[in-house]
Amino acid sequence: MALRINDTIPNLTVETDQGSFTLHDFVGDNWAILFSHPKDFTPVCTTEFGAVARLADEWEKRGVKVIGVSVDGVEDHVKWKGDIETVGGARAGFPIIADAGLEVSKAFDMLPAEAYLPDGRTPADSATVRSVFIIGPDKTLKLSMTYPMTVGRNFAEVLRAVDALQTSARENVATPADWVPGQDVVVPVAVSDADAIAKYGAIDTKLPYLRMAKLLS
Repeated sequence: MALRINDTIPNLTVETDQGSFTLHDFVGDNWAILFSHPKDFTPVCTTEFGAVARLADEWEKRGVKVIGVSVDGVEDHVKWKGDIETVGGARAGFPIIADAGLEVSKAFDMLPAEAYLPDGRTPADSATVRSVFIIGPDKTLKLSMTYPMTVGRNFAEVLRAVDALQTSARENVATPADWVPGQDVVVPVAVSDADAIAKYGAIDTKLPYLRMAKLLS
């Protein structure tokens, strides 16, 4: 069964280059991002992991923990991080799960249950393992994105999505298309005009069902 938005993530025990732990213990009371790739020492993924490394201060500022997952082993992860840091120009301080048995990939519905890794495997054998999962402090899935092999992920968009999710959770609002912090938010339909004005000071009614407001906090 697919892992859907608001489902609790599986509490698997994982082996990483920074030790073994359960996913729920890793998340703790934080927001978390699990991002996957098909294989170590692959070109596009090296640039992606470098991008994640460069954003370390931004993740920390938002209380977000990041963790990678790959079908390769811990020793390869340790060696690959040297390449990631060379390309990314930043320390790759996040752990990477060694998912040689595909337990994580299958539990997060990135590969079918019957998938296996043949001897002499290539990235094509785990081609669908290229996803991003944003997880809330309540250990539930808040957002997921899946990319094809040929398209590098945009981690500026992942960061924007985290900002939108955290704002929505904190303020009980929605965010419009292309929203970034500081812009107006969408007032929930269930909130009356009077209550919205009392909370935000003013509202901008675009349509009867679309009202915008500026956060005061």
